[in-house]
Amino acid sequence: MDYKDFFAEKLEALRAEGNYREFIEISRQAGQFPLATQMKAPSSKSVVVWCSNDYLGMGQMRAVCEAMMKGIDRTDTCLDADAEANHLAADLAEHHQKEDAVLFTSGYLSNYEVLKTLGRQLPDCVILSDERNHASMIEGIRASGAKKRIWRHNDVADLESHLSRLAPNQAKIIAFESVYSMDGDVAPIPEICDVAERFGALTYVDEVHAVGMYGNHGAGIAEQLNCMDRLDIIEGTLAKAYGIVGGYVTASRTICEFIRQHVPDNTEVFSLPTGASAAARVSLRHLRWSTYERKRQRQAVRDLRQKLDAAGIPHIENPSHIVPVIVGDPVKCKALTDALLFDYGIYVQPINYPTVPRGTERLRINPGPLHTKDQATELVNALSTLWRQLGLSCQAA
Repeated sequence: MDYKDFFAEKLEALRAEGNYREFIEISRQAGQFPLATQMKAPSSKSVVVWCSNDYLGMGQMRAVCEAMMKGIDRTDTCLDADAEANHLAADLAEHHQKEDAVLFTSGYLSNYEVLKTLGRQLPDCVILSDERNHASMIEGIRASGAKKRIWRHNDVADLESHLSRLAPNQAKIIAFESVYSMDGDVAPIPEICDVAERFGALTYVDEVHAVGMYGNHGAGIAEQLNCMDRLDIIEGTLAKAYGIVGGYVTASRTICEFIRQHVPDNTEVFSLPTGASAAARVSLRHLRWSTYERKRQRQAVRDLRQKLDAAGIPHIENPSHIVPVIVGDPVKCKALTDALLFDYGIYVQPINYPTVPRGTERLRINPGPLHTKDQATELVNALSTLWRQLGLSCQAA
């Protein structure tokens, strides 16, 4: 087999269908978020970033940065378990009103390892997965070898139908997200908990796009809906609203200890550098008591949606911070984002297949508390011009 030709042909096919992913090199400007420097030739220039997962700009808060540097000065940069990580785990457990927490090097890994471990260890387990769950959950469920049932997205009646056909004493896990990252819609958590309690199923919720963002103290949608105590396992990340790195799960002490004992190679997945743990604690503590960032962020979302509506740019309505602007064509989606970057100094990543279904290609815009109204106006004006140039359809203003 000619491996070189095989790989080259596959890459060319991606380019031809508009699904080739180009990773743009940008460098964030310290203290200037959401500004960054676009490094691609022929010249570097300042751009406004509208697609960062640092939802609240906490990655550039001075106190957070100083905590990371002090953590490095105090110990080193190694990935290793230490007292600071233990303190962070305790803070996260308290934050979600659970007995314990387990840290992971990433949110992807926490989903993958925990679902794999639980599905593999619980006898004759069935995992009921929302059809739009993240790839990290899907891959973890697949790796577990457990039986699985896919239920229609956010459809509690369909979930109940699947559960009703399982044996009463059979081990069951309902796995779902609170905020879905591509459409920005929100799960009906209390109703899912009602069904889980009726059929004796464990609940596993991924709150990675919600922690720091929702609830009186930023503990997520479950806090906002006052149902954290009804969920068995809450998974989150430190790499989005908290602006650091790492993932975690919170649960009862027994479940967390079971995970520690049964995840393979746990010394490599349960650790964070001391600096990251220290910075995460500062970011977590700040967002537990400050509502300023969340309020500013929500206002930025409202402002942008109003401008998009006035310009007739189609976007998916949802109750979250994620603003999906549907293009519906992979080639035009890439052309649109290239023009935004190189002609207008605006950075938004194209979201194409396989991340989203074919025909739903989109821009995923994340307004933050530090975006200005002038920047939002510039974004929408640029979109309006390019929308017409590319022959894309508008909605009635």
